[in-house]
Amino acid sequence: MQVLDGKKAGQAIREEIRLQVAQRLTEGKKIPHLAAILVGNNGASTTYVGAKVKACEEAGIRSTLHHFESDLTEFQLLEKIRDLNNDPDIDGILVQLPLPKQIREEEVIRAIDPEKDVDGFHPINQGLLMQGLPGFIPATPYGIVLLLQHYKIETTGKEAVVIGRSNIVGRPMSILLSQPGPAGNCTVTLCHSKTQNLNEHIRRADIVVAALGQPEFVKADMIKAGAVVIDVGITRVDNPSKKSGFELKGDVDFSNVSPLCSWITPVPGGVGPMTIAALLQNTLLACVRRNN
Repeated sequence: MQVLDGKKAGQAIREEIRLQVAQRLTEGKKIPHLAAILVGNNGASTTYVGAKVKACEEAGIRSTLHHFESDLTEFQLLEKIRDLNNDPDIDGILVQLPLPKQIREEEVIRAIDPEKDVDGFHPINQGLLMQGLPGFIPATPYGIVLLLQHYKIETTGKEAVVIGRSNIVGRPMSILLSQPGPAGNCTVTLCHSKTQNLNEHIRRADIVVAALGQPEFVKADMIKAGAVVIDVGITRVDNPSKKSGFELKGDVDFSNVSPLCSWITPVPGGVGPMTIAALLQNTLLACVRRNN
């Protein structure tokens, strides 16, 4: 078993981005600028946004955090997004999810200019992905692709199973794995809560992507020997023995599954850092497209 270390791979990608940004600065070209929006004080969301802002700083990308109280109205948020859409200095817009219940996430996603949608959630970008055309790929699936490429994992002709059908991870991941090109050319099965004989589907897989949000759902008896396992899940589970009072668990029972695998991502330190690296890659791309 070998570990797909997202921290190392993500750091390598962020260093490449830093060099490209530095080159743009040397040539007198515009530096990428990401606007991040955080509504409320959800602990996990605050941590995630903080990590993204720090990564931007390390890569030489400008970032501006717009933090609002949890009673912000949908109208006020949409107005802010319109302002950022019209600001020529802003290349990418990130709205941290989830949002408070009074704000419809689908309306917020649709309001972002597709050319600044560096999270890749807008229906236009998702449609471009479906057709294999240039657009912004959702950051987590894109990060997984970058991780597979970094470790030179062979995917062509492999059987892949994606567990979870969200528009953020599962569906776009299934498309990317099936498309021609690096980290693609798989035969993909997309599984979900209504899939019958789920264990049988997973046991056939050479590559398993678990993105369902249920801690340690994937057990050792579900995994084919030598499989590559990508664990997207990350859930806080109470653990009084920890100083924090909790620990982070993935969707895969790592301790029992890992001995069976050829490669596996840890939680934390696997997919998470790659999501941030992909977000920075999208932000740089947005800047280049808009400013050469």
